[in-house]
Amino acid sequence: MAYVPRVEVADGYYHVGMRGNNRRSIFEDDLDRKLFLEILLRTARRFGWLFHAYCLMGNHYHLVMQISEAGLSRGMCRLNTAYAIAYNARHGRTNHLFGRRYWSELIRTDAHLLAACRYVLQNPVRAGLCASCEGWEWSSYRGTVGSAPPVPFLAVQDVLNFVAPGAKDPVSRFREYCSTIVPRRQVETSPGRWQPP
Repeated sequence: MAYVPRVEVADGYYHVGMRGNNRRSIFEDDLDRKLFLEILLRTARRFGWLFHAYCLMGNHYHLVMQISEAGLSRGMCRLNTAYAIAYNARHGRTNHLFGRRYWSELIRTDAHLLAACRYVLQNPVRAGLCASCEGWEWSSYRGTVGSAPPVPFLAVQDVLNFVAPGAKDPVSRFREYCSTIVPRRQVETSPGRWQPP
C-alpha cells in the first residue's frame, strides 16, 4: 500500500511522533536520550525547526514544532536515520529501530497548539512514570518553566505567550494549565498511521 503524501505547510505547526519497531524501546538509558537531543538540535538547526514541546518516552517520542520552508519529511528522515545508526552502533544491534513512518498532524489553531503541548508534556504522567510534568527530566516542561536550562531550539517565550498573553507571571499560568491531566486521546487509527498514545 502506498503512503499518502504529507501536507507540509511552511511555517506551519505540527505534532509529530515516532515509535520503536514492534513497540520496543528506542531509549535504553539517559545517554541514548542525550544523544537523541543532540541529533535533534543539529537537525533543527539545519532545517530551521522551532519546538514548542517535546517528550522522550521509552518506546516513542513526541514533538510539537514549527517547520520552515525546508519542510518536515527530509528533516524527519535525517533525524530518525542518524539516531537509529547511532543507537544500533552503541548497542551492537542491526535492523530497524523504528516501526512505520512517523506520525504527524498539522496544527491549525492556537487552542490546538496549546492542547498538543499539554498533551505531550503530560505523557509520562499518564504512563505512571512520574506524579507531575516537573518529575520527568526528558521533556521540555522544566525548560519552559525555568527549573532547568532550555535546549537551544525550544521556543519558551512563544509557548508562554500562547498560554498567557500579557500575563505578569506566565510561568505560573503555564504550570496551572499543565497541572490538569487530560486523558489519553481516543484516536481512530487508520492502516499505516501510528497515532500517539
